[in-house]
Amino acid sequence: MIDPRRLRILRAVADHRTVTAAASALYLTPSAVSQQLNALEQETGHALLIRSGKGVRLTAAGEILLAHTHAVLAQLERAEAELAAYAGGASGEVSVAAFATGIAEVVAPATVRLAVEHPDIRLRVRDAEGDESLPLVLDGEADLAVAVEYRGAPREDDIRLARVPLYAEPFDAVLHTGHPLVRSERVELAELRADDWIGPYPGNPCHDMVLLACELAGFQPRLVHSSDDFRAVVALAGAGAGVALVPRSALRGMELKDAVVRPVAGPAATRRVFAAVRRGAETHPLIRPVLDALADSAAGISPH
Repeated sequence: MIDPRRLRILRAVADHRTVTAAASALYLTPSAVSQQLNALEQETGHALLIRSGKGVRLTAAGEILLAHTHAVLAQLERAEAELAAYAGGASGEVSVAAFATGIAEVVAPATVRLAVEHPDIRLRVRDAEGDESLPLVLDGEADLAVAVEYRGAPREDDIRLARVPLYAEPFDAVLHTGHPLVRSERVELAELRADDWIGPYPGNPCHDMVLLACELAGFQPRLVHSSDDFRAVVALAGAGAGVALVPRSALRGMELKDAVVRPVAGPAATRRVFAAVRRGAETHPLIRPVLDALADSAAGISPH
């Protein structure tokens, strides 16, 4: 009989590509992870991993077992959800990992709604960039993520996750008041090819979106200044240090001292925001109301 606890370890190793990284995510020692994997290989009668100096990868047998692992773990999540519903389990804590603007736009309003409609559900919110929150959910460190689409993100049809679309918003150009293009109602990105740029650090999903938008406009931006804080990005643009693309919701209520905001002409970079939970958990009586509250909060967000 295969121990499902060992399947969780197999999936963590497949996700993180090294035993050390998987052990860190699961709060285990590398030796404990190795022991559990060895036991899993004995249970199945197959070698599941190929170890090398750069990490590990799954054998063909390991890939077969991983596909079943996703289904088994999703079914266990459903079982927990049904048992919680049977026990009337709409009381407890839900941990949410979300990026800063997502917290402001949908998580905080959802918290207010839940306090009225489901006072026994408590949110524990953790600030995590859009590319950090999904691994936290998959590793069991968070129940729910508010995340963004980015290159390298799990696909929309990833069987490990259940998604709820929340909102989509364009990126706007932020320029110094003395920039020649401030008189334009809309900015052509190609006209900014000679400018210095300000943007998030590599690894931040918005960094990839800015690069992709500029690539589609026919150039590679000269990123001179870096910050993951959009207030800092706008302040630098206002100081004349360069130009930037910033998600529209991040600009709401922000002081634009010596900076102006202009829409981008033509197809613009778009940030697509969604909520995600481990597949099978979407019907849990604690999590379903949170997903509904987030969706209701997002419904009031205007992309314009």
